[in-house]
Amino acid sequence: VQLVESGGGLVQAGGSLRLACTASGSTFSINVMGWYRQAPGKQRELVATITNGRGTTNYADSVKGRFTISKDNAKNTLYLQMNSLTPEDTAVYYCNAISRAAVYWGQGTQVTVSS
Repeated sequence: VQLVESGGGLVQAGGSLRLACTASGSTFSINVMGWYRQAPGKQRELVATITNGRGTTNYADSVKGRFTISKDNAKNTLYLQMNSLTPEDTAVYYCNAISRAAVYWGQGTQVTVSS
């Protein structure tokens, strides 16, 4: 499975961005997809996940009510709609996919929120 993120950039506080992650390869094997982020000097942390079957979602407390994870199965694309962004959301955002056999990561996309 290959994952390619897009949609990062620079935005002012209070603004919005939408990230996309396009999956290719053995996408039928994926059980869960998600977004993680890593800020400078900090560990990588979970942002949101969504299951492949029922589409059950899970969010970090810090993004609940502001971020929405979704997917378009026809396009093999995962999205993260980010609203009401704050400087604390500044990080490299990584797409993640989990199958029975492996965990896959994208290359990451930078999101920078200016105050």
